[in-house]
Amino acid sequence: MMKSVIKAIIGIGLMLCGTVTTLQAGQYDYEVKDKKISFAWKVDGDKLAVKLAAETDGWVGIGFNPSKDMKDANFILGYVKNGETKVIDEFGDSESAHAPDDKLGGTTDVTLVGGTEAGGMTTVEFTIPLKSADKNDGTLNVNGDTVILLAYSSGRDSFKTKHTYRTVLKVNLGTGASQKAN
Repeated sequence: MMKSVIKAIIGIGLMLCGTVTTLQAGQYDYEVKDKKISFAWKVDGDKLAVKLAAETDGWVGIGFNPSKDMKDANFILGYVKNGETKVIDEFGDSESAHAPDDKLGGTTDVTLVGGTEAGGMTTVEFTIPLKSADKNDGTLNVNGDTVILLAYSSGRDSFKTKHTYRTVLKVNLGTGASQKAN
């Protein structure tokens, strides 16, 4: 009987351990980690406060709700160079590319909070509206699943470099529930 209980507890523990883990973070309500990148967030009124961090000396990025691959996603990318943080707001204009919102008839709706690059880790913090007036951004549903694309590049602080790592997750922004997506 005792061996069965121990096996059940170990089995449940193994099921709960996966590549994606959800933790409580300091000033953020939730955090999802996958390999060398993390996405922490807090719903703050009509805004989403975000902290992206990755083991990289390049940019970190996130895309929200693509229709297929990268298409139709609202992308925010950021890097830190010489102590200065840069962010861009882009839109997935095809399945494999994105371009600046303002060049596609949209607007830049990201507010930079800050960033650091130290010890091989790049961290960028910003806010975006849950419901943007930008036709390219769409609405972030706090009570349902949001498809999240996380990525980072290595070697250069340039938005022109391609990602060296990427992953796709489904996240509930209101509860913190998360899972790998296909």
